[in-house]
Amino acid sequence: MVYVVVALLVFGEAALFVGFVIPGETTVLVAGVIASQGSINIVALCALVVGAAVVGDTVGYIIGREYGPRLLALRPLQRHRGELDRALEQLQHRGARYVFLGRFTAFLRAVMPGLAGMSRLHYRRFLIANAAGALVWGVGCSLLGYGAGTQLSRIEHYVSYFSWFLLVLVVGAALALWLRHRRNVARR
Repeated sequence: MVYVVVALLVFGEAALFVGFVIPGETTVLVAGVIASQGSINIVALCALVVGAAVVGDTVGYIIGREYGPRLLALRPLQRHRGELDRALEQLQHRGARYVFLGRFTAFLRAVMPGLAGMSRLHYRRFLIANAAGALVWGVGCSLLGYGAGTQLSRIEHYVSYFSWFLLVLVVGAALALWLRHRRNVARR
C-alpha cells in the first residue's frame, strides 16, 4: 500500500498538479522512514520514486504542450503568474538546466513539466534533464528519510531531554508570572 500511495502522489505531483496540495517530497521522506523500519525495500522505493516522477512529469509536459494557455488562465495559477512568467522566460534561455533545477523547488516541481511543454522545449532535452533531476531528487529524498528513520531512537532520546527542559521552562515562567502578580496585588 505504501508503494501505491507514493507512486500516485509522486506521479500526480506534476501530472495532475497535486503538488499544490501535497508535495511529493514529504511523501517520499515519510516512505524513506517507513523503509528504515523494514516495512518496504529502500531500493524498490528509490526506483519507484524515480520512475513515477519521470512518468508524471512526462504527462505534465504533454498537458502543458497541448493545453498550456488555458491552464495559465485558471484562478489558482493567477496568484503565481509572475513566478510562472519568469519560469517560462528562464526555460527559453536555459531550457534543460532549468528543468533539472526546478525539481528541487516544490512549486516549480509541480508546474515545471507543464511550463516546459508550453515553452515547446524539445522533448528529448526535457526528458534527459527531467530524468537526471528525478534520479537525484528521488534517491536523495528516499535516502534522507531512510537515514532519519534509522536515527529515530536517538532523536526520541534527545526530544525527551528537550521536552523535560521545555516543561521546566514553562513551569518556571508560570511561577515567575504568578509571583509577579502576587507582588503587584500586595502593593495595591
